Amino acid sequence: MEFRIADTFTASLCKLTADEQKLVKQTAFDAQVNPSSPGLRFHKLDRGRDKNFWSLSVGMDIRIIVHRTAQSLLFCYVDHHDKAYAWAEKRKLEVHPQTGAAQIVEVREVVQTVTRPATERTTVRALFASVSDEQLLSCGIPAEWLPAVRALADQDALLELASHLPAEAGEALLDMALGRIPTIGYATLTPTTQDFSVAFQHPDSQRRFRLMGSAEELQRALEYPWDKWLVFLHPDQRTLVEGSFNGPIKVCGSAGTGKTVVALHRAVHLARTNPDARILLTTLSDPLAHALRNKLNCLLAHEPKLAERVDVRALAAQAQRLFRLREPDIARGVTLATKTHILDILRQEVATLQLKGYTERFLYAEWHELVDARQLTSWEEYRVTPRLGRKTRLSEQRRQALWAVFERVNNALAEQHLCTEAALYTRLAFLMAETTNPPFDFVVVDEAQDLSYAQMRFVAALGAHRPDALCFCGDLGQRIFQLPFSWKSLGVDIRGRSFTLRVNYRTSHQIRSQADKLLDAELTDADGNVEKRSNPISAFNGPQPDILSFASEEEENQAVARWLAARRGNGVAAREMAVFVRSEAEIPRAEAALRQAEIPYVILDREMDIPKDSATIAVMHLAKGLEFYAVAVMACDADVIPSQQRIEDMGDDTDLEDVYNTERQLLYVACTRARDHLLICGVEQTSEFLDDLLI
Repeated sequence: MEFRIADTFTASLCKLTADEQKLVKQTAFDAQVNPSSPGLRFHKLDRGRDKNFWSLSVGMDIRIIVHRTAQSLLFCYVDHHDKAYAWAEKRKLEVHPQTGAAQIVEVREVVQTVTRPATERTTVRALFASVSDEQLLSCGIPAEWLPAVRALADQDALLELASHLPAEAGEALLDMALGRIPTIGYATLTPTTQDFSVAFQHPDSQRRFRLMGSAEELQRALEYPWDKWLVFLHPDQRTLVEGSFNGPIKVCGSAGTGKTVVALHRAVHLARTNPDARILLTTLSDPLAHALRNKLNCLLAHEPKLAERVDVRALAAQAQRLFRLREPDIARGVTLATKTHILDILRQEVATLQLKGYTERFLYAEWHELVDARQLTSWEEYRVTPRLGRKTRLSEQRRQALWAVFERVNNALAEQHLCTEAALYTRLAFLMAETTNPPFDFVVVDEAQDLSYAQMRFVAALGAHRPDALCFCGDLGQRIFQLPFSWKSLGVDIRGRSFTLRVNYRTSHQIRSQADKLLDAELTDADGNVEKRSNPISAFNGPQPDILSFASEEEENQAVARWLAARRGNGVAAREMAVFVRSEAEIPRAEAALRQAEIPYVILDREMDIPKDSATIAVMHLAKGLEFYAVAVMACDADVIPSQQRIEDMGDDTDLEDVYNTERQLLYVACTRARDHLLICGVEQTSEFLDDLLI
């Protein structure tokens, strides 16, 4: 007998107390081992719409609703007795007659649908008046829901109704409401009977029903019931995770669409299907690597041998490790140069040559982003290298004067036995090109939009043009560190292998659509690849974000404190709340708000250890990879974001565009950490970005 769990079961399980969950899990393990055990107390439901629904007793009051046939046992839902029975009486498991997918369908007549009054409906055209029943059914909409879909007249009603439909049906309706053709790229089945053994194989079925092949797999699924990504994947995600590609691939998508989920599952899939392979799962910083490692530990908690072959490290840490292993003698003789080292040398050489007319920030950026990044060692190389992303125009005479300084900087670094990260990556790229035994068979990169030129050169060398060797996950809209450059020029050509995830799982429709106002509908990389951001779909509905301004910091503190206290009063735990600010200078304002709200808090450091019983305070640069039910983004004053320091340090007005773009994207990252509740505020005069959010 096949044993499965539904996503509705894991969602309901995490709402029980810890002791209740423990009892339910033990019952689940017992049922998997021996579903006909006399110790299991099954009771057939008399009033249910589905004649295969049974209840399974857990203690005196907890009941698991199961779909039970001779061939399979499906755990559908769990709750206290009366609530579990009420849930079952309103639902049935069926095979969709057109798509062939297995669906848990909510019985139509018990749902109060949000519609316009009759007098108003006569003057408003229905959203789907021009769509045929055949088209609606082909999207997976249950037949009994067609009248309700036909009655929809506005987006609010659609969002409410979509929450009652199978996921693929809700997504398709939202697509059509926005004038887009729904993506129905999955092979459909055309069953003549309610054959669940076939229907459970449908891609849309697998996003909500998971076959438990072993006790270890069930234990993993139930150990973290709130993390659906551990078990259930959207068909688009599964295609990318399990697909085979003849070159590097890039997984795109706006914040919350599951790019990191694809990266994690892709790394695990490659390890499982290639038993002798070593996989590098990497990202741009130690905090992000720490977060990835924690998630991978959840995913492979009961497969330690597999986990041993997936190396999770920040790219810089991995590069330093490889350098020590491959060239230990050289590694012992050099020191990694810090920004302070380089600035000291740069100031000294500028003073020696009496170079005038350039800010220190411009000189460092020119050296760091061009000369050092590309390891230019001669005037001729510097003269002919395109300054992509460097907006300030320079004549050949001015470039020659700059090269005189940069050449002396390079020489000084060599004399002091200092090595830059870019030099390290470049040296490793040459070593990888010469080796016949690469350290990794596959490389998966998360947050790839912020890879530097030198880092990409190193990663490209690790892949060495092998099929499936490179997978990049990232979002141009969240690029906050690096200037653009051509991936193709370094041998990473993703044309035809760039895929966009559209379903947003982290943020509500209201928060996502508000945050999207900060960015353009399309973003283009240096190779001309376009990432379209105009078609994401949020998987759930929620309240509108609050965007407020105040006359003083004290008023803002009090208002944020009231907002946080209200969330706490509505049942949001402290650990599910966060306050983000632009920089460390604004952290005292966040602390003041949380103290007034009497909510315990922790200031997040680079270890990214989220507290279990306290709210989180963090700067926006540490927001990536996090999510919370309620987020306050405060201190968004005009002189805080965009950063006035960055603006004042610009050497040329044309460089301001890059500052504004990355600052705007930084605010976008912070806002999209919120799942259900978002507050954005500042002291008058507030940031111009808040005006964009209100458009």
